[in-house]
Amino acid sequence: MSNNSSTHDQKFRTSLNSLRGKIMLYLKGVAMGLGDSVPGISGGTIAVITKIYDQLVFSISAIDLRACSLLFTGRISEAWQYVNGGFLLILAMGILSGLLLSANTVLFLLENYFPPLMAFFIGMVLSSTWLLKNEFTLNAWQNILALLLGLLLATLIGFISPRSAELSLIYVFFSGAIAISAMILPGLSGAFILLLLGVYEFILGALVEFNWPYILVFVLGCATGLLIFSRILTWLLLKHHQLSYGFITGMLLGSLSALWPWQQSTDSPMLLASSITIVLGVAVVVLLHTVFASHPQEKSD
Repeated sequence: MSNNSSTHDQKFRTSLNSLRGKIMLYLKGVAMGLGDSVPGISGGTIAVITKIYDQLVFSISAIDLRACSLLFTGRISEAWQYVNGGFLLILAMGILSGLLLSANTVLFLLENYFPPLMAFFIGMVLSSTWLLKNEFTLNAWQNILALLLGLLLATLIGFISPRSAELSLIYVFFSGAIAISAMILPGLSGAFILLLLGVYEFILGALVEFNWPYILVFVLGCATGLLIFSRILTWLLLKHHQLSYGFITGMLLGSLSALWPWQQSTDSPMLLASSITIVLGVAVVVLLHTVFASHPQEKSD
C-alpha cells in the first residue's frame, strides 16, 4: 500500500482473521443499521461506541482514483486491500441487515410508543457522550469552542420543522447524499434528516416493498455523499482529532433537544415507561461498549 490517507486506518484495523472477528464486525453493522433506521441516534455514534469509527471513515475515503486505477488494471486483490474491502463488505452487510430488521417495526413504535422510544435514545446519547470524554480534553479552549459549536448546530437542526416534498428521483438522490453525510457524523441522525426532508416514511416503505428504482437511486445518492464527506472527515480526524471529537460530543448533546418526547404536549404520558427506557438506553450503550470495544484490534506491523 502507498502511504497516503488510505493507509492511516491500519493502526485502527479490526481483526478479521477469525470467524469471531467477522461475526463481531457484522453485529456492529447490525447495530449501526438499527440506529440509522430511527430518527434519534446515528450509525456514526454506534461506530464510535464500538471503536470502528476512524477505521470506517478512513476505509471509505480510500475509495479514490488510485483504487480505481488498481481495479481497472486488473489488480483486483490490491484494490480490495487498498480500500479495506473485507471490513467494508462485512460491515455493509450488517448495516443492511439492521435496516431490514427494523424497517417493519420502527414506524409502529414511533406512532404508538413515541415517548419511551425517544427516552431510550436520550439514554443512549447521554451514555455515548460520557464514553467520548477520553477522546478530547477540556483544558484547551479550542476543544471547548468546538463542543459549543457542535451543540449549537445540532440544537438549531432540531428546531427545523419537517416538511413534505415531491418525491422525484432527483430529490430522493440528494436526500440520500445528505442523510448519509449525517449518518457517518456521530450525533446527527441520518433518519432524522430524512424526516426533515419529508422522505423518511417513503424510504422505509420502499425498503419493505423492495421498490428497486427508488432504492437504487437512494443508494446511489448515499454512495455519492459518502465518498465526498468521508474525505472531509478523514482530514479532520487526522489533523484535528480532539477538535473533531469535541464537535461530535457537542452534537450529541445538542441532539437531546430534538429527542425530548413531550415537545408537543404539556403533560407527560408514559412517564414510567420512559423512565425505564432511558435506563435501558444507557445500559445498551454500556453493553455495546463492553462487548464490542473490549476486544484487541489488529495492529499493523
